[in-house]
Amino acid sequence: MTGTFGTLANPTADADRYLEIAFTPGAGSLAPGADTGDMQPRFHRADWQSLRQSDDYSFGAGRTAYGDWPRITAQSGGVTAWGEAPGGNGPTDPTDPPTDPPADGPTLFDDFDYSGHTDPRIAAHGWSVRSNSGGPGVPGAVWAPENVTFSSQNGNAVMNLETSTAGTGASTEHTEILTQATKFRNGTYAARVKFSDAPRSGPDGDHLVQTFFTINDLKAPMADDYAEYDFEYLPNGGWGEPANILYTTSWETYRPDPWEAVNQHSEVRQSYAGWHDLVVTVDDSAITYYVDGQHFGTHGAAYLPERPMSINFNQWLIDLAGQSSTTPRAYDQQVDYVLHVKDRVLSPAQVSARVATYRAAGTAFQDTVPAG
Repeated sequence: MTGTFGTLANPTADADRYLEIAFTPGAGSLAPGADTGDMQPRFHRADWQSLRQSDDYSFGAGRTAYGDWPRITAQSGGVTAWGEAPGGNGPTDPTDPPTDPPADGPTLFDDFDYSGHTDPRIAAHGWSVRSNSGGPGVPGAVWAPENVTFSSQNGNAVMNLETSTAGTGASTEHTEILTQATKFRNGTYAARVKFSDAPRSGPDGDHLVQTFFTINDLKAPMADDYAEYDFEYLPNGGWGEPANILYTTSWETYRPDPWEAVNQHSEVRQSYAGWHDLVVTVDDSAITYYVDGQHFGTHGAAYLPERPMSINFNQWLIDLAGQSSTTPRAYDQQVDYVLHVKDRVLSPAQVSARVATYRAAGTAFQDTVPAG
């Protein structure tokens, strides 16, 4: 299914815009008399305020059950098959906007089918496995590229990020992989990520952060062209939280010292251990987050990006206060794929369909997103 808003060629007192629901060829066909079952497309205002329907042409205040309603039209091949459009707005009007779904935008897709962190295709495909020191995380920790590994699970290539510690900064190893280019801005970002509540080995309890995010550089404290959009899972709490919590956060800017942040976030306090489909869309009005096909949060236009960003995955420890043991322990975060479609807002279902198409075609990597 696709959804497109348009402006009527001949506005009337109760109809100036419309929502068109359509189907791509992948939807298949129905036999005469067949039924798809209930379909529930939804739309909302960017600011989530109430919609007033009483002045809408297609609104029927007394209709509370399914039934024939001529003020919703159905068209096939440009011909009206059902219903009546507002006066002067039939489908044959030459000024009507096109109804075909938009063409695919430039795309990055990576199935993470690599042999190891030294595989030359990683750099050739535009990724960098971090080895330089610095934040975020525990002071004195290192970012260990050798702890980014790859394997096959159920026929799919999977990337694993391992973070480990023995309770000291010097023994702590964080992991991160990121795109070399900062060329991603509006559009759809998606990844399938496996979060972990417990370590693969050793005692549990560390204040761990497992992530999928986009970001650009902070040129100066409180610079207004900074941007960052995060999925951050804390399996053992941290930042004042006592237990597991998933955050989505949209950043306008911040100052590291003294700390000041301008952002908007959504959170759910529950376990997210296991595989999850993460989607964030950025258009000209809002940033919208989805987890497993369900809406998680929408953040306002004040947090939209002014400059392109990189795409990142990392796993790191906030501090060493969650577990005082000096017994070594290691945590895993896994990633199945990543997808970005430039300047296109895809639904979670469309993301899944796009990934399935790549895999059916045997495409492990594609990057047609232009630089800059």
